[in-house]
Amino acid sequence: MSYVRNSRWTALGVLSAAGLMTILDGSIVTVAMPAIQKDLGFSGAELSWIVNAYLIPFGGLLLLAGRLGDLIGRRTMFLAGNTVFAAASVLAGAATDPGLLIAARFLQGVGSALASAVVLGILVTLFTDAGERGKAIAIFSFTGAAGASIGQVLGGVLTDALSWPWIFYINVPIGVVTIVLALVVLPADRGIGLSAGADIAGAVLVTTGLMLGIYTVVKAEEYGWLAAHTLGLGAVSLALLAGFVARQATAKAPLMPLRILRSRNVVGANLAQMLALSGMFAFQVLVALYMQRVLGYGALDTGLAMLPAAVGIGSISLLVSARLSARFGARTVLIAGLALLIAAMLLLTQITVNAGYVTHLLPAMLLISGGGLVLPTLATLGMSGARESDAGLASGLFNTTQQVGMAIGVAVLSTMAASRTGELLAAGAGQAAALTGGYRLAFGISAGLLLTAFAVALTILRRPAPSESDEPAPSGEPQPSATS
Repeated sequence: MSYVRNSRWTALGVLSAAGLMTILDGSIVTVAMPAIQKDLGFSGAELSWIVNAYLIPFGGLLLLAGRLGDLIGRRTMFLAGNTVFAAASVLAGAATDPGLLIAARFLQGVGSALASAVVLGILVTLFTDAGERGKAIAIFSFTGAAGASIGQVLGGVLTDALSWPWIFYINVPIGVVTIVLALVVLPADRGIGLSAGADIAGAVLVTTGLMLGIYTVVKAEEYGWLAAHTLGLGAVSLALLAGFVARQATAKAPLMPLRILRSRNVVGANLAQMLALSGMFAFQVLVALYMQRVLGYGALDTGLAMLPAAVGIGSISLLVSARLSARFGARTVLIAGLALLIAAMLLLTQITVNAGYVTHLLPAMLLISGGGLVLPTLATLGMSGARESDAGLASGLFNTTQQVGMAIGVAVLSTMAASRTGELLAAGAGQAAALTGGYRLAFGISAGLLLTAFAVALTILRRPAPSESDEPAPSGEPQPSATS
């Protein structure tokens, strides 16, 4: 179907609204967790599952959802995902105990996986011009940052003025409007058909392996990194993922054709993203906890205090990133953004029990705005080597590494912070000093993760040529133009 210019940009608005809903939900939950814990009786160990029950299915199902989008149509998957997410939001708001809320959050993660896995695939087929595609990705990234900034403030307002269930109910009207508009403006596509085959065995291996791997990292905080439980489950997870790779080399219709990994940019961008998001997402969680647990900020005050970072990321991704990428190349802009993020984390390693907002936190918030250079360029580079027929697959892979990175980052850095806090308490430090010491260590580790992403960008990624692809598309099958 041929879409006129305005229709394509309207479709981008619908896709961005769905992204807004997903990010909005995550940032709202962060500031509302203390209220949820009080009302539903979550224990300290259970509380992390408000976040991780969402991230585990989100990260684990993305590859399967991406492939299904290629087979049955990306619009179909997008609609199904948003429907599940909106319905699960109602269940989450109505939850009366921890188990029900965790189950609802799991369903939200399933819905987000179904919808998010195909978004970039839809974008690259709608915007084939390199310049327009870069702008479209920048706009999409901006809405995500806007969701983070809106969510942090809105979460405080809704929690304080109404009650925490409204942080989930707010998703429902957004979801309904998105579904209705998607039926009107998104191009209908039937996909390549189920006859093309779906690698069910591969889907089971990768989904189970990813879910078990994320679960293992999350539970390591409870059992310990060297405990038999952690090592055993970790070994099983690695075996499942190794089996998935072996399966892809022999399957007639593989879930993830290994040809997609022949692209240096696909591999490098996904690896860099997993590392970068591990540090960036943990920043949002850890800084919010530091401000509330050490500095005594309220939920709304915390959201307002973190607003400069979210606004900075959004503004740079929309107004600056695409322009700089067109002039200097996406790889160069990515490297600059990562350098700013590393500086922010190093600055946060100097926080104290009575740190001033203007002198200590605000400078780090402004440096974190470098994320506005990182996120769009990673998306551009990550999709640059994929053929159009593999766009859904590449999108699913890209979103998988994003969610896996966030889940691992929160789990690992929270564990390191808690462990260090315990050591300091045992040594006689006060509560505030011990917590601060734990957060400082976590920010140092985050800087290390970002530095590794920086090294990946320098050594693996390359600037794609305007018509480059690592593998030629079959006759009659246009391949997306790579952007720089």
